[in-house]
Amino acid sequence: MGRRRRRKTSHLKIVPESRELREHLKTRCREVAAKLDRSIPMTKDEMESVARKLLEEEGLGEGYVGWAMVMLSSEFYRDQVAATDPKRRLFLLPHCLKHAEGCPADYDEFGMNCKQCGACSIADFRTIAEDMGYRVLVAEGSPVVMKIIVSGYVDAIVGVACLNVLEKAIDKILLAGIPCMAVPLLSSDCRNTSVDEEWVAEMIRTQSSEPVQQTRSYIHLLRCASDLFQGESFRRLAPPMRSSSASESDPVAFTEEVSLDFVSRGGKYSRPFMTLATYDALTDGKATLPNGGEVVAQYPDAVLRAAMSIEMFHKASLVHDDIEDDDQYRYGQPALHHKYGLPTAINVGDYMIGLGYRMVSRESASLGPAVASDILDCLAGAHTCLAEGQGAELLWRDKSDKRLTPLDALKVYALKTSPAFEAALYTGARLAGPIGSMAEPIKQYARNIGVAFQILNDLGDWEGDNHNKLSAGGDVLGGRPTLLLALALANLSEAEQAELLGLLSDDCPKSDAERIAGVGRFYRQARAFEQARLLVEKHERRALEAAAKIENEAMQRLLLYLVDTVLERNEPAGPTIVPVNTLSSLPVTSG
Repeated sequence: MGRRRRRKTSHLKIVPESRELREHLKTRCREVAAKLDRSIPMTKDEMESVARKLLEEEGLGEGYVGWAMVMLSSEFYRDQVAATDPKRRLFLLPHCLKHAEGCPADYDEFGMNCKQCGACSIADFRTIAEDMGYRVLVAEGSPVVMKIIVSGYVDAIVGVACLNVLEKAIDKILLAGIPCMAVPLLSSDCRNTSVDEEWVAEMIRTQSSEPVQQTRSYIHLLRCASDLFQGESFRRLAPPMRSSSASESDPVAFTEEVSLDFVSRGGKYSRPFMTLATYDALTDGKATLPNGGEVVAQYPDAVLRAAMSIEMFHKASLVHDDIEDDDQYRYGQPALHHKYGLPTAINVGDYMIGLGYRMVSRESASLGPAVASDILDCLAGAHTCLAEGQGAELLWRDKSDKRLTPLDALKVYALKTSPAFEAALYTGARLAGPIGSMAEPIKQYARNIGVAFQILNDLGDWEGDNHNKLSAGGDVLGGRPTLLLALALANLSEAEQAELLGLLSDDCPKSDAERIAGVGRFYRQARAFEQARLLVEKHERRALEAAAKIENEAMQRLLLYLVDTVLERNEPAGPTIVPVNTLSSLPVTSG
């Protein structure tokens, strides 16, 4: 399970200059892809290795690696896309193909609402696709695409995008085993770019009724995890105990109504997916086969409710986190303590914790007392670790002395973030049978992937994100202890430390913007961002080492998939030059 270290990839995204060279390389990619094992998805590293070998054989430099990977993945899935009914396909187009000046299209929550004005190629492609029955989306990025895929409306994707966007899509879509094809834009300019239009038309029209080898896919498990909290499935598995027969004004039913609404409101449902996918991996992996939808439909309710319990705990922790950090919004709506008041929000969070335990305890007859007891013990351990980590963070936040060591920060991360991953994986494994020798590798994997995830969250706070944070530097203004602060304090002089800590003080006279700018300057000066990224690499490597100790191929494949998708990161904005010997000196949580 060895993987090369993450690094900048901008120099690997050159589009072949001539149409003749593009045609030649596309043909070679088709020839190579025809010889690949299509029974399981390729990892990103495997795809890059094949692309590099192809380019070496052609006497071409590594600059074309990104483009070749897109062509290889498209040819890898060509037959499966062709065999998918166009009515079950999504056609994704970038808004940058439009004419920048005078475009009459409006935007909605899913992207550009393109009008059939005929002014650009978007309308031409869209007409072909819609005539065949495609769903068409003019937008950028993989999150909305994954949302549509998980919703169950489509089974394959064809699209046009720049190599920057396609690189991110490979992480999310290709690794999940979702059939997809793409034609890269001829440049990464965001205005009035162009594409090989004949290739796009050919891709849209590809069809075949011949049987093809199907690639294993996590899509059925991803859909199952989401469906647990939607519609009839949610009402059946988590039936209201009071709301169903109570009037809207019943104060006793109010807490349950708010809790169930919040649990079903949104999120990625990644933790229930981990539980279900682990259960599947250790019970022959049948849910990843083409008929996986039929397999998950037969899962016992006790297994589904156990997976749901993990999300109940997660959502409860979000409510309490929002209170403790006084966050304003969650899932695009006012946080519960802003909507209903602090006491009610605390109570709702507590109620969801009770729901989580009840969803397992009431299935003890189906699961067996020993299984239910083991799962409940794991959940209780995760819950107490979370409270300990959050308590340490709150204690630090309320102290006048804001000094923090990197090891202290990592210990808090290991307590706050890792137990949820461990609980999700352990629960799925225990549902499948005795844990045995897997217990320790699962614990070590969860610890390291959880810490790496939290460090990436710190880095993301300085870049903004597309989820809940609307601006950079929120951790500074929120007074939260972070590894970035600890690394900066460890590398600055005493005078610089004092100035940095002064910016974090509640008495600081500077504006929020000035405080964030000042803290960011010290972080860059102390090389905190670079060292944090190195620690992500270090914990990722340790997670993979732990995964390699589990002697189950399907489980190893799942854990590798989770590393690639959970530890999603943006490419550093500037050069990262850190001496090699720095890595060994950086702290790592024990275990």
